[in-house]
Amino acid sequence: MRILLDQEIPIKPSTIYKWAHYHYMPCVKIGNRIRFKEQKVEEWLKKRERKGRNAYKMSP
Repeated sequence: MRILLDQEIPIKPSTIYKWAHYHYMPCVKIGNRIRFKEQKVEEWLKKRERKGRNAYKMSP
């Protein structure tokens, strides 16, 4: 199990901590510190991934 630092998550740190506080994002609180399990964060991000408007394949 690898623990991620907030700098390794592609979201602003202030947003990460707000989401963690409101239990929107998977995290583990140890004392007064918040930790993120890499696998859980990757799964969570993948579920919320959206394709852009131009993400479809165009035929030649």
